[in-house]
Amino acid sequence: MDKLHLYDKILSPLVTEKTTNLSDQNKVVFKVPASANKKNLKTNIEKIFKVNVTKINIINKKNRIKLTRGRKVRVSGFKKAIITLKKGQSIDLTTGV
Repeated sequence: MDKLHLYDKILSPLVTEKTTNLSDQNKVVFKVPASANKKNLKTNIEKIFKVNVTKINIINKKNRIKLTRGRKVRVSGFKKAIITLKKGQSIDLTTGV
């Protein structure tokens, strides 16, 4: 499989306070396209980062409306994947790929 196709299923890593706390439990969070599924994500992440994936949870964040300076603003939703790695393995998101 071409490297370009492997990166199609991973848009970006999500780096927040909550996701950095998950790294203690061998978990990494990525923003993924709406067409992504667990089977494709597992194979792609294992090939790109050369780690063993034990579990994947996928969460759909819905679109929502937010009030900003008295105006209604639409915040677009997205799909995120929480990937649990084998104990002792990790993905360093600061170096890039």
